[in-house]
Amino acid sequence: MLLKSMVEQYIVGVAVVIASLLGFVFLYYNSLVRFWGLSKLKRRASMEFPKENRINKNGSGEDVGTTDIIIVGAGVAGAALAYSLGKDGRQVRVIERDLNPPDRIAGESLMPGGYLKLITNNLNNKCDMIVSLEQGTVTSLLEENGTIKGVHYKDKSSQMLTAYASLTVVCDGCFSNLRRSLCNSRVDVPSYFVGFILTNCKLSDQNHGAIILADPSPIVFYPISSTEIRCMVDVPSQNLPSLSNGEMSHYLKTLVAPKVFPETYDSFISAIEKKDNIKIMPNRIMADAPHRTPGALLIGDSLNMRHAITGGGMTVALSDVVLLRDLLRPSHDLSDASVVCKYLQSFYTLRKPMSSTINILASVLHKVFSSSSDPTIEDIQHACIGYLRLGGVFSSGLSAMISGLCPRPLSLAFHLFALAIYGVGRLLLPFPSPKRLWNGAKLFWVSISTKHFLYNTNTGLV
Repeated sequence: MLLKSMVEQYIVGVAVVIASLLGFVFLYYNSLVRFWGLSKLKRRASMEFPKENRINKNGSGEDVGTTDIIIVGAGVAGAALAYSLGKDGRQVRVIERDLNPPDRIAGESLMPGGYLKLITNNLNNKCDMIVSLEQGTVTSLLEENGTIKGVHYKDKSSQMLTAYASLTVVCDGCFSNLRRSLCNSRVDVPSYFVGFILTNCKLSDQNHGAIILADPSPIVFYPISSTEIRCMVDVPSQNLPSLSNGEMSHYLKTLVAPKVFPETYDSFISAIEKKDNIKIMPNRIMADAPHRTPGALLIGDSLNMRHAITGGGMTVALSDVVLLRDLLRPSHDLSDASVVCKYLQSFYTLRKPMSSTINILASVLHKVFSSSSDPTIEDIQHACIGYLRLGGVFSSGLSAMISGLCPRPLSLAFHLFALAIYGVGRLLLPFPSPKRLWNGAKLFWVSISTKHFLYNTNTGLV
């Protein structure tokens, strides 16, 4: 055991050195291909979505006036942005399609990094603001000579109205009907979360969530109140049972229930049998590939989405809000759309550290923790768990990035390469053999190729 421990420590030391070198090579390579990849993506996006089909050039509808900024959507991002800009003295009009309390399973978790962004908005401070909120459905953006001048929308009585603003910020969430106007909106749905609420049960650690690495995919538990626990079952898209005909209940009872914690089993079955308790949410993935459009901007899930397994959506959205607020503060006059557009180009670059770190980790963890017939994936699972058990900078480093406290792509590259090398080292113990060398080579190749693909997918290159 002592010899094995010494060998593992030696492997970790070597992994640190090699991972650092490979991390620099990896990031340098991606910086080279990024220019070409983004250029190709923009050309492809412009061919897929002709401009005349996505923006209304006609100023139809009753004119309701002009404000500094229009915000489409009053969700987490929209509400926080309206408050922040209103505090800065901006005239803000917020248009939300449904002002009723949402009944859904999205937006329940906020990572520590997102909480830090939230408190920078000083939500407890009172101030005089010029913010109007109204219910309406934005049907299209209003364009004049290549610049977005406002929006067309229908109010609650279905009357068509037109609102004007120097800047229109679209943050109407994952179901945005305007993103096609402003970005390449290619969305992938690798899986669905089937969610329901458990009562009359407790997790072993009441202050923490839990995850079960089950076949075919993970099961997540986290408390949402002192008496309720949310259960999220990840179901692959190609195997999604029907909810209406009872197939989903049968799937959960027969294939999922036997794998949950014993202390939650009875509540799990009761929750499935409760009427209208099961909700289904698609796990959408969309890289941020915006079209630079004067007068308009995308933030939050309207711009970029990742798998929900890490619950990082609100953290990225609030980070976007703080970043945009800080960028707009020096600009007292937003009337020159071309100047503001050039100034705000940095927004899409400055958001990358937070968004790409959380996005890539979410995709990697879902890929690794989902069941696979490939034994190499199982080896990567064991390597990931062993890597976290090393403690110290290895576990705390990954945890800090998942939570949004350390949004550093270079650190992410280091840990992903170190994890791969650690996994190879585990397979070679106690002595290398031809079979172990072959398995180690496969693990390293699959690990690196998967992470390289996910990196490109989540940064808009593929």
